[in-house]
Amino acid sequence: MKFYAYHGCFKEEQAIGTSFSVSIWFDADTTKAETTDNVTDTVDYSKVYAVIKEQMAVPSHLLEHVGRRIIDCVKDNFKQITHIKLKISKLNPPVGGQMDCVSLVLEG
Repeated sequence: MKFYAYHGCFKEEQAIGTSFSVSIWFDADTTKAETTDNVTDTVDYSKVYAVIKEQMAVPSHLLEHVGRRIIDCVKDNFKQITHIKLKISKLNPPVGGQMDCVSLVLEG
């Protein structure tokens, strides 16, 4: 998932924003959906995306903070999810040199 957001410790990041990438892996019981072929019997990916998009719109100073908020909110909204692994990357971070991204992986 790609987002433009306003996360960062520097005032410039909070004012002009930058691009982010978010990947999520989760464990959930999909047994029923495997036989019914019905999206209501599993985790609807479009709804997971909407929750992540909503959390990415709330500015944070740290990737750790926004990442934990995403994990907590997804688990709160989708009770069938038992475990999440989340990777959030800030693209072209302002670190004083050329760098493609900085990334953080959290689990919960």
